[in-house]
Amino acid sequence: MIGIVGLIVLILDIIAILDILKSSADTVKKLLWIILIVVLPVIGMILYFLIEKRKLF
Repeated sequence: MIGIVGLIVLILDIIAILDILKSSADTVKKLLWIILIVVLPVIGMILYFLIEKRKLF
């Protein structure tokens, strides 16, 4: 069960990082978001999708 949850978090982190790399944000902002996601995978991913994706709408 824990392995499945870890795999899901890993997949969502990869999706978030790819989304960051494709974004039009400046390089420093991209780097900071990626570092946050790598250091704090669950919290960083949630914050990215709540904060950055909300700006698009």
